[in-house]
Amino acid sequence: MNNIQTLINSVLAACVVALFILFFVSKPKSSNPVTQEVQAQGELMPIAIINTDSILKHYTLAVEASEKLMNRYEESTVKLDTKAKSLQKEYDTFQRDVMDFQRKVEANAFLSRERAESEQSKLQRKEQQLMAKQQELENLRQKLSADFMAEQNELTQQLQDSVQQYLREYNADGHYHLVLNDAVLMNKVAGYDITNQVIEALNARYKK
Repeated sequence: MNNIQTLINSVLAACVVALFILFFVSKPKSSNPVTQEVQAQGELMPIAIINTDSILKHYTLAVEASEKLMNRYEESTVKLDTKAKSLQKEYDTFQRDVMDFQRKVEANAFLSRERAESEQSKLQRKEQQLMAKQQELENLRQKLSADFMAEQNELTQQLQDSVQQYLREYNADGHYHLVLNDAVLMNKVAGYDITNQVIEALNARYKK
């Protein structure tokens, strides 16, 4: 379970990381209230830093996307597991019937050749049915996997569009020439991190 949670977060994070390496070439202005707050701390370069992990952990849309994917994964897992166990029980019963048939053949227990051939035909039909069910299970596994990936892509795109649109609005005054994800930095520099302000604004915007 931890592995799938990590995978989901990694996929969601990948799209957000790409968004946080954005270049802006507009002339700087000072109308952005967050910009004014950062500038008040001292003379800084037109660069901002955002923590991706914090965005994924505290942005409501990202949290809901992760939870939705987890629910889909769990539902798919339960569905496949239930069908696989049912098929395994049928296969176990079939194996016992095959062994019972072999013992009867070795003991010459069948009253006639026709009777033995009839039992053998039943076993062959059962084997074909089991093989068909195995293929159905594999098809279902592939379908659920494809559905999961499609929903993951949809939610990832939704998250990406949301953050991208907000960052464009956020930097409409052209103050920041560069917005970086702090994962690409060796050291954090005080005064450049605007993560909390961005998260608050994203959540407020999302509620609307």
